[in-house]
Amino acid sequence: MAADASPAQPPARWAAWRERLRLRAPDGLSSRLLLLTAAFTLAVAALIIVPSAASFQERWLMDRLQAAELASVGVEALPYSAVEDATAEQLLSIGGVQSVVVGEQGVRRLLLQAPNLPRAPDLIDLRRRSLGARLLDPWKTLFGHPDRSLRVQATPRYRSGDLIEILAPAQPLKKELETFLVNSLIMSLLIAAVAGGLLYAALSFLVLQPLRRVTRSIERFAANPEGPAQPPSARHDEIGRVERELARMQEEVRQSLRSRARLAALGEAVAKINHDLRNMLTSAQMASERLSTSSDPLVATALPRLERALGRASTLARNVLAYGKTEEPAPQRQKMLLARAVAAAAEDAGLEPDGVRLVRDLPARFAVNADPDQLHRILVNLMRNARQAIEDAPDRHGKGAITVSAETRDGMAAIGVRDDGPGIPPRLAGRLFEPFVSGGRADGTGLGLTISRELAANHGGALVLLDTGPQGTSFELRLPH
Repeated sequence: MAADASPAQPPARWAAWRERLRLRAPDGLSSRLLLLTAAFTLAVAALIIVPSAASFQERWLMDRLQAAELASVGVEALPYSAVEDATAEQLLSIGGVQSVVVGEQGVRRLLLQAPNLPRAPDLIDLRRRSLGARLLDPWKTLFGHPDRSLRVQATPRYRSGDLIEILAPAQPLKKELETFLVNSLIMSLLIAAVAGGLLYAALSFLVLQPLRRVTRSIERFAANPEGPAQPPSARHDEIGRVERELARMQEEVRQSLRSRARLAALGEAVAKINHDLRNMLTSAQMASERLSTSSDPLVATALPRLERALGRASTLARNVLAYGKTEEPAPQRQKMLLARAVAAAAEDAGLEPDGVRLVRDLPARFAVNADPDQLHRILVNLMRNARQAIEDAPDRHGKGAITVSAETRDGMAAIGVRDDGPGIPPRLAGRLFEPFVSGGRADGTGLGLTISRELAANHGGALVLLDTGPQGTSFELRLPH
């Protein structure tokens, strides 16, 4: 076993070193920002060096042209332009050229004799050159043939004539251009490093540090939502708005978590109470059944009210337990006639021709694709709520109408349920679909519309309140057609 353990040690040490290096490495955003800053500064340096090299070569050639032009003036000052070989060599060395030609009115005159060259010189006409040629010439000089010569033409500045032409070796220009480029590169890199460092420092102070602070706040909140919150900064830019919005959302999540914890505890307590309450209600219902056999007229008078109270209490217990379920079952869709579903729901909702009656405004054989039981529950909730609102109105004497209509709109079956009751109070209209928000009845649980909206959403539809007021209330159930 010892022999087997020793070969495994180096990989373990390497893994430990890799883990240390990984922990010490900068985060992704700062390293990318540093690389981008370096890349951009180098690109700016390259953009500066390329035209600078072209300008340097052009200045070097112009200096040689001006020196040759001055030398040509001295040559022409001699009788018959006669120049001895030693004098010509001295003038050429002063100008740094090998030959000088002057052109005037189409006539070219050779003032200083050109030597025999191993290669034909490259022509550079400074009078007319494109931008691409100007930028490319320095690199031809740097990477050209060692015996390369330049034949340069320009317009004279200090004498009359159409052109002055010189012949100069490229090697001196190459050496000076190399020195210039090295110095320029060092200076550009220095400037780029300083500018890039300042830019990175500014971005780190303005962006990275606030983002790290936001990230740490999110991590602390994820680890301990109930821990102390970090107050947002007083910045007025986008980072400040992000910090304030993050603090606001964290506080909302804290409140939601506290509410959920309280609701979970309350739900557990309600479930226990509900269990005991249903047992007591069962006993009370059994007692009421025994009382129904009594011949006492007082018992016969009070018994219906007792049975209704027990029925409402049993319904309340069932609704609370139904809402406490984690989720409603998936709808088992089937095609069905809406008129039959409306008639069955009206019967269970207690609609009667002599009281709150049902008015059907449905197209002939209008069909929907829905779960029969869940659609029945939705319609019963809507109709029962409307009936109770009408019956509770003191000036209606229990009379009213609930109109159910239907149409196809945008690929959806829109089922409207409208009553002519007193309407929903404005303080409740905006919170009507929230759990435990009741329309005001003492025996209402405030869960019917909440459950109905969930059932509609399970079908891929929606239940919405269209309008409410003294003229009545109108709901619309939308189901995929």
